[in-house]
Amino acid sequence: MSEQTTITEQASHPQAGLWSSYRTLLRWQFAQIGSMLPLIIVIQALLAGGIIIGFGFLIPNIDSATAMFLSTGAPTVLLLTIGLVIVPQGVARSRTDGTFNYMRSLPLARPLLFAADLTVWVIIALPSVGVAVLTGWLRYDLVFSFNWPLLIAAALLITVMATAVGYAIAVSVPPMLAQLITQVLVFFVMLFSPITFAPGQLPGWFQTVHDILPLRPGADLLRAGLASETFDASGRDLLVLSVWCLAGVAITIRALVRRH
Repeated sequence: MSEQTTITEQASHPQAGLWSSYRTLLRWQFAQIGSMLPLIIVIQALLAGGIIIGFGFLIPNIDSATAMFLSTGAPTVLLLTIGLVIVPQGVARSRTDGTFNYMRSLPLARPLLFAADLTVWVIIALPSVGVAVLTGWLRYDLVFSFNWPLLIAAALLITVMATAVGYAIAVSVPPMLAQLITQVLVFFVMLFSPITFAPGQLPGWFQTVHDILPLRPGADLLRAGLASETFDASGRDLLVLSVWCLAGVAITIRALVRRH
């Protein structure tokens, strides 16, 4: 029996609990992404290598401090790329082929659709942190000092924020426009955000902009979790990241429950 049939049957039985519906939606989402999963993992590994090794080639005579900053920023780039680019593109495609509207037509609690998607992408995204750390260790012989509670919390919060914002974009604008926005976002994250390079290299006004965007705060929190003896976490960074996370979730759920 297909996952689509299973979802339809569960939706037709109101007595099916939220947990049962959530598990069924999880299976459906994994089935949808199944054939792409190996490719996504390979892309994550290539991005880690490309950012940490490739960007290192652009910095002449890179020292250990710069290598540490680059290597501890790369995981954030990977998490943001998944949430702000891959997720909204997938949702935009599902809106185009009708899958998204079909799922919304089922008598299920619509926030469960987002919850299932979010869970799948958190599971897929988090290993990228390990890939980036391994690449930095092998390439530059870096010694990391992990703050595990902060590292886990920051990685989860960045992934949820990026996925929520990406999902909000995908469900709030036409599919083609959503895909165009994600193409711009990937360049902004990689080239114009102080994640893999120091904020001081940006103009003063641009540093101020990044103080209210979630990219630099998220990177600083994750960096402090990876190298706690070198970098410090900030309560303001946590606040900015949390506000963006809540805003993305709120916009997404509102778009999902809105009648058309």
